[in-house]
Amino acid sequence: MTAELSTDPLPMLRDLIRIDTTNPPGREGLVVAHLQRLLADTGADLKVLGPDRERANLVARFPGRGEAPPLLLHAHSDVVPVDGQVWDHPPFEARVVDGHVWGRGAIDMKGGLAMMLAALARLAAAGERPAGDVVLAVVADEEAGSAVGARYLVDRHPELFAGIRCAIGEEGGAGVDLAGVRFHPIVVAEKRAAWLRATLRGPGGHGSRLTPPDTPMARLGRLLTALSGTRLPRHQTPAADRMLAALAAALPEPLAADVAHYREDRAGDRPPSGLPQVEALRLDSVLRHTVNPTIVRTTEKINVVPSEITVDLDGRVLPGEFTVDDFVAELRERVGPDVEFDLLLEGSRVRPELIAEPEFGGFYDTMSDILAKADPGGTPLPMVSPASTDARLFAQLGIRCYGWLPLKLPAGVDYRGLLHTANERVPVDALELGAHCLTELLRTYR
Repeated sequence: MTAELSTDPLPMLRDLIRIDTTNPPGREGLVVAHLQRLLADTGADLKVLGPDRERANLVARFPGRGEAPPLLLHAHSDVVPVDGQVWDHPPFEARVVDGHVWGRGAIDMKGGLAMMLAALARLAAAGERPAGDVVLAVVADEEAGSAVGARYLVDRHPELFAGIRCAIGEEGGAGVDLAGVRFHPIVVAEKRAAWLRATLRGPGGHGSRLTPPDTPMARLGRLLTALSGTRLPRHQTPAADRMLAALAAALPEPLAADVAHYREDRAGDRPPSGLPQVEALRLDSVLRHTVNPTIVRTTEKINVVPSEITVDLDGRVLPGEFTVDDFVAELRERVGPDVEFDLLLEGSRVRPELIAEPEFGGFYDTMSDILAKADPGGTPLPMVSPASTDARLFAQLGIRCYGWLPLKLPAGVDYRGLLHTANERVPVDALELGAHCLTELLRTYR
């Protein structure tokens, strides 16, 4: 393993992938120790913070020219497990095969961290400083709720982020190719988690006898049917409206007209028929709260008809003024009043003016212009993410957060679909676009 800050993101990404930070247990302190060695001679002020060395966070401040406010770059160092997945190449060896770096975290999000480090290295190699101080926060635990990562820093060390107006973080990296148009997403808003547990109770009994129609198992079937793939009512936020307008303006006909109609016809609410299913579903997901049953628990005795069953639900609530109660009320319209709902986790609510009403112009235009120059054949796209990131936490400090890790990806492979699954990988060439764009941002932002 190397210990050198490089202007090339490839060797740094390979080193990061080889550090197994599967969460749980995390062990993100291994990445922090590695980065301390890389950054020791850069002149950055390094702070290691966290509940213990095993679950550590690194906050590094690089001095700038004083021509712009401080800028936050945030990246998480943990990755999701690979249990039960079959990989073509080992997930923690970072092999380069067919022009791709293979491994857990290649896109989510050690690739992004490597691009950030390369951008800082490029400025240093050129004898330059960024426009303003750059605060690089490499945080733990994003994949499991952020309690010892971004939440820990925001709650206990907000002073480290004083004066920061804007932030760059994950999402937006894996491009979207539709109808021959290559889009570069800039995430301006994201949904938040509302994880619920539904409990079904009723008569149980011996598995050898006929049962009444209202057993929890019978109700389970009705619940899963009601909630699997359900389209809850539409709520078109300003950020989503801007996204649809940008898509309609850039796509060729007849798809452009179909997207424009989808944007305007909120009563009919028919997804654009010309989109591939995966993109149509992703687009539809940012116009409504969503729910997916994911875990069912009950007795493991085959000859017992259970009297209680629980179903865990991954719910996602739109940005803005929407509450968990609003979300649950929509679920009750589908499943009736007899299902018990308990809240397992609620993502942090962000002030609506920071996420639901994202800021365009200024900093956003700088990112868009950099993308347009770096990839003249691509189109910047303001995007709402159906997932949630650490941006929701840093936004609590009044920071405008954007997901912007550009990658120039070949068409035909759904790289975003590889996140959290087997064979996560990123093209080596794609990393160069991101490192270049981040370098230009640090050099020119205001």
